[in-house]
Amino acid sequence: MIAHLRGILIEKHPNQAIVEAGGVGYDVQISVSTYSALPDVGAEVKLRIFTNVREDAIQLFGFREAMEKSLFEKLISVSGIGPKLAITTLSGVAAPDLVRIIRAGEVAMLTRVPGIGKKTAERIVLELRDKMEGLGAAPAATAKGPAAVILSSEQSDVVSALVNLGCQQPAAEAAVKKAAAEPGISGFEPLFRRSMELLR
Repeated sequence: MIAHLRGILIEKHPNQAIVEAGGVGYDVQISVSTYSALPDVGAEVKLRIFTNVREDAIQLFGFREAMEKSLFEKLISVSGIGPKLAITTLSGVAAPDLVRIIRAGEVAMLTRVPGIGKKTAERIVLELRDKMEGLGAAPAATAKGPAAVILSSEQSDVVSALVNLGCQQPAAEAAVKKAAAEPGISGFEPLFRRSMELLR
């Protein structure tokens, strides 16, 4: 099983990174938080890897932080949550916030993630509340900068990420434009999370 991957980042998207190591390009599914922490294309990158083996595919899920990988593994231990929904959850809610939400039993906050209904959210809280021991970190600082009125490259990436999560393109674009116009919303990750809130 692949547990760690170090190589050159040859492509990056809000839900995917392609890392070349030993002449092989590995397709790694990632969360929005990991995407935000990736270096520029062409730079060396190190990812913690969870390898998911299915009958018809081998999937790699990558994480920059050990805490995020640990949360991912806990999420997929919950009945009804597969790797794809787990990575969507970590894209919708930052890891430190997710730990807090689960500990506090805030079911309504979990249902904001596409694909998580009330029953699944209740199951996550029930099964994981006592397993959050040792997890917790300060949220990462976000980049500051003026938000553009028209779709910038960063905003287009946010729209792409939202569409990949099942949102309709026009609704995603409208939410991103609205979020970008709000004071204090800048940087890929804050823009993505605020856009998701506006789509609810």
